[in-house]
Amino acid sequence: MRLGPLKIPWVGKDSHKDDPYWDFFINTPPVDLANTVTEMIRSAPEGNIFPTKAELHTPEITSSHVKELARYLGTDLIGIAQLDPTASGKADAKEIYPFAVICAVQADYDPRQAPGIGGQVPVQKGLFITFVLSAWIRELGFRATAALDPDAERLAVAAGLGTLNAEGKLVTPEFGTRVHVANVIRTDLPLAPDG
Repeated sequence: MRLGPLKIPWVGKDSHKDDPYWDFFINTPPVDLANTVTEMIRSAPEGNIFPTKAELHTPEITSSHVKELARYLGTDLIGIAQLDPTASGKADAKEIYPFAVICAVQADYDPRQAPGIGGQVPVQKGLFITFVLSAWIRELGFRATAALDPDAERLAVAAGLGTLNAEGKLVTPEFGTRVHVANVIRTDLPLAPDG
């Protein structure tokens, strides 16, 4: 685009491909992790569980409330999976959660391959969503913990968000592989599973 003698180089499709600042923003990890929002959210302690459980509607209505709040907070995809209590290997009943809430956000860059501040935007967005959503569930008087899960993409498939490709990556109808699965919220809030 030209405006008289002035040329605006950043206007146009794919103009960031030749921009060294964009490459730095997407691909260069921060020197100090204290400069990232992700570390603040990850190191924040979980709150207490409200001592009196809220009176709930049916699991289907409660699930719709959880999903609407997650969408309000910015998730692009959300699903609920039923967890197998025998698969956790935990004997302590306090650690058994019957449900997992899985949130996914669109990701223009794969955060596993784009360690820069810009490449980590989907991670930050997902952390915010799961942090607030799990805090809200605890305010209802139910247990909820949001944490990284190596089986997050498998749980996303169980929640009906998509399928796994040959590389084990989640493929959704809406975004293909351009999606990031946020921390998985494990909870004992009575929900209706999807998928």
